[in-house]
This record gives sequence, C-alpha cells and structure tokens, in this order.
Amino acid sequence: MPSNSSKASSTSKARTKSASPSRVEQARAAAQSAVDVPVGAVLEVSDRVAELVEPFNGPTAARKQLRTYGTQLRRSVKRSERRGASARRKATSEARKTRTRLERQARERQQRVRQAIEAPTSRAQSLVDQVGEQLAALRA
Repeated sequence: MPSNSSKASSTSKARTKSASPSRVEQARAAAQSAVDVPVGAVLEVSDRVAELVEPFNGPTAARKQLRTYGTQLRRSVKRSERRGASARRKATSEARKTRTRLERQARERQQRVRQAIEAPTSRAQSLVDQVGEQLAALRA
C-alpha cells in the first residue's frame, strides 16, 4: 500500500497533466466513500451505545445515575409547575382587570343612557306641570 506522501504526489502529478481527475481516480474515490460511510456509521452507533451504557456499569453507578435522573426530573417538574402557576396567576389577574374595566364601562354607559332618558322626561314633566298650572289658573 503506498504511503500518503506518495499518494499525494501521484495525485498532484495527475492534476498537473489534466484539470480533472481521471476516471480511475474517480472510481477509486467512489469505492472508498462507499466503504467509509457505512464503517463510519457503525462506529458512530457504537460510540452512542457506549455512552448510553457507561453510566450503568455497576449497581452503584446505576443507582447513582437513576438518582441523578430522578433529581433532574423533579427539577423539571417543579420548573414547569412554577411556570404554570405564574401563567395562571397572570391570566387570572388579566381576567379580573378586564372584568373590572368592562363593568366600569357598562356602569358609565348605563348612567349616560339614564341621563339621556331622564333629561327629556323631566323636561316633559315640567311642561306638563306648567300646562296643568295654567289650566288650573284658567279654571279658577
């Protein structure tokens, strides 16, 4: 098998002869890639499995890792609970503010309607009273 330096020099010589690699070099590169990809994938999976199994090498290590997982889970649940409680309080507060604002607006509108109705009614009543007084004065 040729060394890397001789391989590099033969590649550079081939490139100086022509701008593109020869078909033999292209075939060699494709074949190497076809072998390298599955081998690399197997090695990657092997590393991942080793990482998963490593914390569980013995009963003590397994218990320790499980305790760690339990602690992480409890912290995550507590964090979620705090966020949920905070969101609930915020939503309740917003709903209360909105209800108060809407009730105030409704009271103001009722008051304006009542005033709009009472003003002409009282004016009409005063006119009726005046007419009644005038009729009474005419009869007397």
